Amino acid sequence: MTDRHPPIDPYDQGMLDVGHGNLVHWEVCGNPEGKPALVVHGGPGSGCDPGVRRCFDPERYRTVLFDQRGCGRSTPHASDPATDLTHNTTHQLVRDMERLREHLGIDRWLLFGGSWGSTLILAYAEAHPDRVSEIVISGVTTTRRSEIDWLYRGVARFFPEAWQRLRAGVPGNARDGDLVAAYARLVSDPDPDVRARATADWCAWEDAVLSLEPSGSDRPYGDLPDAARTALVRLASHYFAHGAWLDEGQLLRDAGRLAGIPGVLLHGRHDLSSPHGTAWELAQVWPDAELTVVDDAGHKGSETMRALVIGALDRFAGRRVSR
Repeated sequence: MTDRHPPIDPYDQGMLDVGHGNLVHWEVCGNPEGKPALVVHGGPGSGCDPGVRRCFDPERYRTVLFDQRGCGRSTPHASDPATDLTHNTTHQLVRDMERLREHLGIDRWLLFGGSWGSTLILAYAEAHPDRVSEIVISGVTTTRRSEIDWLYRGVARFFPEAWQRLRAGVPGNARDGDLVAAYARLVSDPDPDVRARATADWCAWEDAVLSLEPSGSDRPYGDLPDAARTALVRLASHYFAHGAWLDEGQLLRDAGRLAGIPGVLLHGRHDLSSPHGTAWELAQVWPDAELTVVDDAGHKGSETMRALVIGALDRFAGRRVSR
């Protein structure tokens, strides 16, 4: 089993003004002369995990982590109901990533992430393929409306009791409509009690969907600190209610723009929240990507998944990239 690299602290960090009053927190660790890599966290709204630093060889990588608008150490924080989300969209996040690349003076970088991070990676890479050297994804999603509908309706066939509780959390006239949009309204309600209950109900559903997985915490959403959990639910419901501002199937349709970019796609066989059919579809339209379905993993990953991630990153660390 591949071990994680030693713990490491950032050697540089800051707050980048990306407009509309938003400051995005970023940090850099590893070798200042190493291969540039960007970690794109999930959520939307989870913030970056410092533990991810240990996936990268600190002698060979210049690893950049950032907190997307409204979460982590970025400001203003989405846990504050006064924080306006109007300018918090997929297209704005892609622009933020490009602005960060320019700010750090990076020509091309490897992109790593999973879950929502997968969607954002693909959106950025298809918009700026000349700025991407390689891609490693653990947990493939494209945030199609069909994928969102599966997560908040289709998978209910496996968890009918939990889904009944999710539906019960919204007003009666909305229970048979768009649950995600209903929750987006509730978690932005002026009443703190309404927001707190909606946040708890959303997290309980997310935890239920992952409850059959063999690895990870039993309450990965419910056990988050209050502010982080509130921001995650508010941003996730905001993005999903708008279909991530992407045309349906856009990222698969435009995958030809990834031609020439080597990719490693890793997906857990037990991932009920994002079944591996999406990963398979992406691999069919991206010839430079290799897909591995990990039999002991789900959305929360596993030791095998982690080893495969580190192995892919170690392999790409020594790959020369032509200009």
